This record gives sequence, structure tokens and C-alpha cells, in this order.
Amino acid sequence: MGGRFSIEKHDTDILILGSGGAGLFAALHAQAAARPGTKITLAVKGLIGKCGCTRMVQGGYNVALGGGDSVERHFMDTIQGGKWLPNQDMAWKLCEQAVVRIRELENEIGCFFDRNADGTLHQKAFAGQTADRTVHKGDLTGIEIINRLMEQVLARPMEKLQEHRAVGLVPTRDGSALSGVLFIDMRTGRFRFVRAKAVLMATGGGPTMYKYHTPSGDKTMDGLAMALRAGLTLRDMEMVQFHPTGLLAGDHTRMTGTVLEEGLRGAGGQLLNSRDERFMFDYDRLGERATRDVVSRGIYAEMRKNNTSKNGGVYISMSHLGPDLVRQKFKGMVKRCADSGFDLAAGKVEVVPTAHYFMGGVVVDPDTRTGLEGLYVAGEDAGGAHGSNRLGGNGVANSTVYGGVAGDTMGADVSMMGSHRDPDPAILEAEVERATAPFSKRPGNVQNLRRRLQEVMWDHVGVMRTEAGILRGLKGIAEVSDELAETGVPDGDLAFNLTWHDWLNLRSLCDISEVIAMAGLERENSRGAHYREDFPETGDLERSYFTTARQKNGELVVDRAPVEFTIVRPGGSILPEGEPETLLKAAE
Repeated sequence: MGGRFSIEKHDTDILILGSGGAGLFAALHAQAAARPGTKITLAVKGLIGKCGCTRMVQGGYNVALGGGDSVERHFMDTIQGGKWLPNQDMAWKLCEQAVVRIRELENEIGCFFDRNADGTLHQKAFAGQTADRTVHKGDLTGIEIINRLMEQVLARPMEKLQEHRAVGLVPTRDGSALSGVLFIDMRTGRFRFVRAKAVLMATGGGPTMYKYHTPSGDKTMDGLAMALRAGLTLRDMEMVQFHPTGLLAGDHTRMTGTVLEEGLRGAGGQLLNSRDERFMFDYDRLGERATRDVVSRGIYAEMRKNNTSKNGGVYISMSHLGPDLVRQKFKGMVKRCADSGFDLAAGKVEVVPTAHYFMGGVVVDPDTRTGLEGLYVAGEDAGGAHGSNRLGGNGVANSTVYGGVAGDTMGADVSMMGSHRDPDPAILEAEVERATAPFSKRPGNVQNLRRRLQEVMWDHVGVMRTEAGILRGLKGIAEVSDELAETGVPDGDLAFNLTWHDWLNLRSLCDISEVIAMAGLERENSRGAHYREDFPETGDLERSYFTTARQKNGELVVDRAPVEFTIVRPGGSILPEGEPETLLKAAE
């Protein structure tokens, strides 16, 4: 293909998409596991260490390190928190390897976490867990982890393709394996196709198709959209986690939707409605310490009763703990609130449920392999580890654990692979045509379409759902998608053409929004983050299923698959006999 949209060809051995916790850990482990001379390439939509969701992690990292806690207890909390939908082998590896990874973060990567007076790692309370197990660096843990990982990666001889946007997974002509990935070099606007023997997709999630959301606007589910087009099976796509306490500062600021971390509630923070009533015990015996899905629904129920704050949410109050203590323990949160006109330490702060994390993702095995030879998936792009609900603190543990696993696996696998695989030229050309389609249309307002999609998803496919609402949501998604297909962007300079990338972002969001809605229709019960008001019961735990979604002959096919209870069955436990149900004191 020649002309303006010609494709530069490039080869590597191991290609890693994304530079969050999963991508950076994978790069380090792959280099250690692979044969000397193996070429490793790290490609990222933004700048290494300066983008992605891991950097935004505030609360901390779940790991069972003692004091009565155990890997078995962490595992049971993860399974029960996920409402018996997780892939249990993946959940076990997450909990078991978190102990290994936290030592690696400290002793090899160079992270400094908060400690107790006796020198042991300090672990704070997070909701939905039966032990205080969240290791942290104040309330800005992600910055510490990413900064240290970035230093390690930048010091090593790896190829770095920064500001490279992945737009297509390109298989071989017979579809049996992945050949490589098509990119747009955002700095020039030119296409680059990178062949690789092994590709890790660790692009992160980013449910920014909702009115209130925590990730930055450039996180737009690109990886899952590419996987869907490539024919891969996705699971648990209805499971969108809403963090209960997103900052609500009005429409005039992008701070609205950003997280006020879980540790606030773990430390004793109280949620209040417009009458200053502490309402969460009306919805769950654990009050504010219930899991994120339960607390989000409690807040949403108060919002529907019009028991709301000025901007339409509720309040979180910390002042009863003592303003000085709050300022000491939550410096980052106090500053974030002050920047938006709130006094977290001595006053009340408006909050609203905010789309935060995506439990759904590509079906993988516990070693991160997928159904397409040569493609591996880790981090938020991978489904299975969390089931229907992720425990706070399990996210960054999942990314770093499985990033390392992916690096080890790819490093070993590449040594047994032969030459590079050639791409299917028809699919490569189709991906270029798809990405350049808006240049042939009359320019329009992409941002208005994105705002419409966010309203549709918040209103109809959000915290609480019904069949009628989801069907309205599907209609609204289709209308936005159809209008986007007829909306163009200015045909000018392709270098850093942000309107073009806004269009591509929205294309991914529309594609995945449809899958979320269709999977939500398929699940006719309520589990974790998915709550159907017309099917409020959890269903038979012994007959638990997860939803699957894939494209077949251009159509989206949604189905069910049975959960395999490989370690423990519903109602059972792997805790030793006589172990207490919880190590925590009763909530006050």
C-alpha cells in the first residue's frame, strides 16, 4: 500500500503493548527469561511511566504477609468478593504470587512502602476483606510503583516506541496465529506494522464511556476492541466496577469522577445523605466497609430518593476522626479535595459512584496465553481473576503479578518459536481503511457524540439495570455509533491529529459499550457489579456461569459458560478448621 497511508515494516521478538504495571513488569521479566539477544519492544500510546492507570493507583497493594492473614484467606476473600465467578486458578495465583511480587518490588525494583514502628510493612484496611492486608505508600501508591519500574525499564536496552497507538491485531493468512500489530505513530501520523513472535496486550481498561469515570480520557478500551475484531472470546463483559466515592465537583472541572480512595472508608469514613444521615447500614450490615458494588448501589439508591448533595451525589465525612489525623494519613486526598474547594479533613466532600475498573476481558489461561498463538494478555485486559467484583487493592497486585507471569511465559515460549509469521494482507489493509475512514467524511463534533454515549451508558447500563433500560441503552449506543460512522475529521496534518484520535477513541468505546450491554442482557441475575432490578437474586451459586462474547461473521454472539470450581465450591472454604471468619474488629 503506497501513498499517504503507506505502512512502515518493523520486526521484533517480543512486543509489549502498554506501560502500566503489567507492561513494565512483563518487559523486565521477559528480558530475564529470554535468551540473550532477544529483541524486546515496548509500545505505548503515551509516554513510558507517564500514562496508564497504575500510575493513578492511590490505595495500595493486597498481599497476605502475616498477623494471622494467609494466602488462603486472601483467596477466599477474592472468591467471595467476586461472587463465585472468578477463575479460581487465576485467583489463587494472584494471591500466592502477590507475596513474591511485593518482595520483588521492594528489594529489586526499589519501591519504598510505609512501615510500622517495628520495621514491618504497614497494611491498612480495605473494604470487603477479612484482614488488613493493603500495603501502600501513603495514598499515592501507584506513583511510587510506576516511577521505580520506569527507572528500571529506561535503564535497560529495550526498544521503546512511545506515542504509538495500536489499532489492529493482525493474524496470519490462515488465522492460526498472530503475526503482529498495526500502529499509528502519533508523532507523524504514519502507520507502522510490527511483526513479533510474541505479543503481550496490556493496554489496560478504561470504562470512560460513562458520565462519571476515574481513568483519563485517553483510556478507551482499545485493547478489548482490537481483541473483539480479531475473533477472540471475551468474558464477564457486563462487569463494570463503579468505585463508590468519585469526587463530585461539578461539570466545570475534570476532577469530577476521580477517586477518593478506599482507605478513607476503611479508616472509618462515613457516608452521609443530604439530611446528614449515615445511610449505608440501611443497605448492608458492614456499612461503609461493604464491597464496592454494594456501597455504589447504596449511594445510587439515595440519589434516586433525592437525598442528595448540591451537585446530585452524597457526602463523605472524615472530620470525626480528627482533622490532624486525616491530614497526616491522607495527604494526597486532602490536597485533591482542597484543589476542588472541599475540606476533607474538617468538612464534607461530595461523592458519586464512578466507573473505575473493568473485571471483564479476554479469556486467558493462568499463564496469560490466549486462544490465538503468539498473543498473551495481562492486567485489566484479561478476564477471570476477579469474577464479578474486584476487591480494592487487588488491581495493582493483579497487574504486577500477571505482568511478571506474562514476561516469564513469553521469554520461555519465544525460545522455541521459529521465524516471524507473515500477516494476512487483507486484514492489514482492512485495519488501515478502518482507521482512516473518518478522512472521507464531512467533519463533525466528535466530543458531543462522546458525551451522548456517556449519558446513555450512565442512565441505562450503569449501576442498576433492567431489561427495558438496557434495550434503550443499546438503541442509544447504536445511534451514536451510526452517527460516528458518518462523522469525519479534518483532512489536514496527520501528526498529533488529536481529533483523529478522539474519533478512534470513541469508535472503541462504542464497540465495547455494545458488548457490555449485550452481556448485561444475557445475565439474568445479580452478581457483584452487575445488578438487575428485574432479576435481583444472585441465582444458584452451584450453577454459576460467566458470559462470553465474540464476533462471528460480523455479528456479536453472547453466550454462557459454566464456572469451574477447581479449588473450592460455593459454601465451602479452604481456611483451616477453627479459623475465625474475620480478623477485623466489628465496624462501629
